[in-house]
Amino acid sequence: MKPVFFLREALRALKRNAIPSFAAMATVLVTVLVLGVFIPVVQATTGAANEVRGKVIADVYLKTDAKRADIERVDRLLKSEPMISKVEFISKDQAYKAERERNPKAYELLGSNPLPDTFRITPGNPDDIGKIRDALAPSAPGGGRTVVDPAIDEVRNREEDTNKILAVTNVVKITMALLAGLLGIASMLLIANTIRLSLYARRREVEVMKLVGATDWFIRWPFVLEGVIVGLFGGVVAILLLAVVKIAVVDPLAADFALIAAPETIDFPLLIGLLLVAAVSVSALGSGLSLRKFLRV
Repeated sequence: MKPVFFLREALRALKRNAIPSFAAMATVLVTVLVLGVFIPVVQATTGAANEVRGKVIADVYLKTDAKRADIERVDRLLKSEPMISKVEFISKDQAYKAERERNPKAYELLGSNPLPDTFRITPGNPDDIGKIRDALAPSAPGGGRTVVDPAIDEVRNREEDTNKILAVTNVVKITMALLAGLLGIASMLLIANTIRLSLYARRREVEVMKLVGATDWFIRWPFVLEGVIVGLFGGVVAILLLAVVKIAVVDPLAADFALIAAPETIDFPLLIGLLLVAAVSVSALGSGLSLRKFLRV
């Protein structure tokens, strides 16, 4: 089994079956183009969703008569909670100053500072925000909530905003995952079906080779190489088109639009490598699987 013989047979098959081979290459080209756009979009969307999820917080309000010792005790309590990743203390004076800058007229009418000392906590996992609230302010048997420390007045997790953020980001992730899965399945079926058309046009040749004693892999290798060549050509053309779009459209727009420049996505050279490997692998696998039917004679 000489590689040169298999390569020569694959090239001869491509020339003899130009139309099915071109259809297969076009399918690979379109698939790689879609994947080349889809992967960065999924990464950018997921990154934006994670950034939004990172804004999920809860506020722990202390009683107005809380002393320094109470503040330090609550601080240690919050930092010992494994589900909490960040604890930020906001004194009543800091809160009053921020609110007064936001609403100067309203706070001018107040004779004293009504705001309490507050701890703003960020969960390690945004989905744990409800558990953190239950841990710090568990439900009381008769209704309502108690607190785990007498200096804590109330724990608010901004439930309405939190639920909206978590719902939207979960929908985005699930939708992108489903689209990615459907795209992968559709690509595999399209490539396998197109290559199967090429194999069907040469079924007599395969049957004759099988009858005269050729092994399955001796018959299969030229077709696998044909799929590799088709996938390689389709992938290279698609990558060239993606590179043109990146240089001519995306890069100039990134200098003017922060929305395009901000998301962290896969490096373009690495994306090229992944797309080439995917194009060649799927095409070769489609060739091998499609040929199995014609080896049963």
